[in-house]
Amino acid sequence: MAPSASLPLMAVDIGNSRIKLGLFDKPVDEGGLPMPSRWLGLDTDEWDPVEIAVWLAPFTPPDLDWRIASVHRPAAARLKKWLDQEHASSAQLSHQELPLVIDLPAPQEVGIDRLLGAVAANALRGTNQGAVVVDVGSAITVDLVSTVGTFCGGAILPGVGMSARALHDFTDLLPEVKLSGLAEPPPVLGTCTQEAIASGLFWGAVGAMRTLVEGLASEIEGDPLVLLTGGAAEQIARLLPGEVRYVPHLVLTGIALSAMGE
Repeated sequence: MAPSASLPLMAVDIGNSRIKLGLFDKPVDEGGLPMPSRWLGLDTDEWDPVEIAVWLAPFTPPDLDWRIASVHRPAAARLKKWLDQEHASSAQLSHQELPLVIDLPAPQEVGIDRLLGAVAANALRGTNQGAVVVDVGSAITVDLVSTVGTFCGGAILPGVGMSARALHDFTDLLPEVKLSGLAEPPPVLGTCTQEAIASGLFWGAVGAMRTLVEGLASEIEGDPLVLLTGGAAEQIARLLPGEVRYVPHLVLTGIALSAMGE
């Protein structure tokens, strides 16, 4: 079913580990950013449509305009099938629907979440100011938006959870260390194997992000706005150089901005 701009917006960000849904049903103040009035996080592999239906109340799926951004094709197909069964208005976004200039030879190959982060960055950066967008998820992406708002590309590296699993899976004795729930960064000095792994994974990722932020910033004039989003982003934000802002719903905001720009 074709999307309908007359319905409240349900933005859906389908990642490799998590699905994030955000309901945009309130007007945006002049000069403000659209932000979800409520949001829901689900496991990409194990979500149940009943969970979404219960959370939606008093709305039902047909009451909303569903805009889907996905980097996980099976989960997106399953969600689309359910929405079609519910006779809901839905559309899956591609780079062609975004209010964004993409200066790359193959824009269709770029993860839609990265592009939507750039859409949101363009609403947050200052005039003639570039931006670096860091998304800390299953993979960590660090991307550059130019001073005129063009998406220029960036870098992708494994997230700390993926790296932790790789250390365990490809060695005989190293345990798998869970880092996703850490409220504070681990000590740099690890005094046992688990602490040493936590230190290496966390501070290695932070060091990579610092280097990439500084390297991408050198590609443009002036100091960019650095935006962080994703699971561990809030605690990492204070560890990076420059003007840094943590935005918890950056991709959902990019979806809402794209829908509003139609």
